[in-house]
Amino acid sequence: MNVREVVNVLLDSDDDSDSETSSSSGEDEDFAMQMYMASRGKSMVPIPRIKGYVDEVVSKYDSETFKSHFRMYPETFEFLLSLIGKTLMETPYKPGRKPLDAKHQLLLAIWMMATPDTYRSVCEKFGVGRATALRCVRRVSLALHSIAPKFIQWPKGERAAEVMADYERHSAFPKVIGCIDGTHIKIDAPKFDSDSYINRKGTHSVQVQAVCTRDLLFTSVYAGHVGSVHDARVFRLSPVQNFVEDPNNYFPNDSHLLGDAAYGIHPQIMVPFKDNGHLSRRQRNFNFCLSSARISIERAFGVWKGRWRSLLHCLPMVTTEKIPEYILATAVLHNICIMRRDFFRQDEIPTIRVHQRGPLIASGRDAGISKRESIMNNLIMRNN
Repeated sequence: MNVREVVNVLLDSDDDSDSETSSSSGEDEDFAMQMYMASRGKSMVPIPRIKGYVDEVVSKYDSETFKSHFRMYPETFEFLLSLIGKTLMETPYKPGRKPLDAKHQLLLAIWMMATPDTYRSVCEKFGVGRATALRCVRRVSLALHSIAPKFIQWPKGERAAEVMADYERHSAFPKVIGCIDGTHIKIDAPKFDSDSYINRKGTHSVQVQAVCTRDLLFTSVYAGHVGSVHDARVFRLSPVQNFVEDPNNYFPNDSHLLGDAAYGIHPQIMVPFKDNGHLSRRQRNFNFCLSSARISIERAFGVWKGRWRSLLHCLPMVTTEKIPEYILATAVLHNICIMRRDFFRQDEIPTIRVHQRGPLIASGRDAGISKRESIMNNLIMRNN
C-alpha cells in the first residue's frame, strides 16, 4: 500500500461517519499524512494548493463569469448564503482551529455539485484537505435538505389553479397539476451490497422520481432507491402514491398528473393511448396534447442535471446513505434558481433519456379510461 492509500484509509474512517456534527480543519489530511510519514522516519513534501482563490479570484468575478463557474448569479448565491449561512457555522469545531467561513463552504459545495471535478482538484483549488471538502459538501447538503419543504411544495389552492391554467394555455390539456417521471443517477460501485445498485443498463445507480410544473419547478422529489429496484416499488413507496390515494387534498378540481404509458391509466394519472397503428384522429390528438405538456418533466431533468453536472457523470459520494440528501439538495438549488429567475442557458441543457418502466399502477383503471375518453372528446384539435 502506498503513502496516499494509507492516508485515505486513515481519513475514510472519518469521512464515512455522520460528519455533519464532527469537527473540521483544512489540515486534517496533511496531519494524517505527516503522522504516517513521521512513523516511517521520513519528511513529507506538501501537496501544492492554490491560496486565496475565493478572496483574491472569485471576489473579482463579474456576474457572468461567476455564473459560468458556479451556475448561478452572485445575487442568488448571496440569497442562499442568507438562508443557510448561519446553519453552516453552527457545527462544533475543535478548539483552537479556525473553521472555513460559510461563504467558503458554500462556494466549495456548489462547485462540487456544478462540475464533474474530483475532490482532489477541488481541494487544490480551494486550498483545503479532502476531509474538509467532504464535510463542506455534507454540511451544505444537509442545510439545503432541511429547507426543502419551503422550496419543493405540492401545488395547492391558488398555486394549483395557476399550474393547471398554465398547462392548458400552452398545450390545451386541462386540469394538469404536474408531470411525473423517473431517472437514474450514476454512482460508483458502493463498498457494500454493490450488486443491488446495478440497473438494467448494467451500471450502478440510484433512482429519482420527480413531479414538476410547466415552469420546470419540482413539486415532489423522491430519491435514493437502489438501481435494481423495480420502478413500481419506487412509486408505491413515494409520497405521490399517498397523494393519489387522497385526491380531495392533493388533486383539486379532479386534476391529474401526466405520465408515460408505463404508469398505467388512473383517474389521477393520465397516460397516452397505446399506438398500435390504428388510433383514431381524436386519440392521436389526445396523445399529441399530452406529449406537448409532458415534455416539461424531461426539460426539468435536463435543466437540473445540466446545471448540476455532478448528477450527469458520477456522484462523488462514498457513503450511500448521504446520496438522497445530496440529490434533494441539488433539487432545492434547482428550484431556488428558477424562483429567482436565474435561468439556465438553453443551449447548455443536455439531452436526458428517461428510462422505461414496467406497469406501475393497477388500480383505478376503469375510472381512468372513462376520464381519458371524456378529455379526448373535449380537447381542441391541435394535431391536424
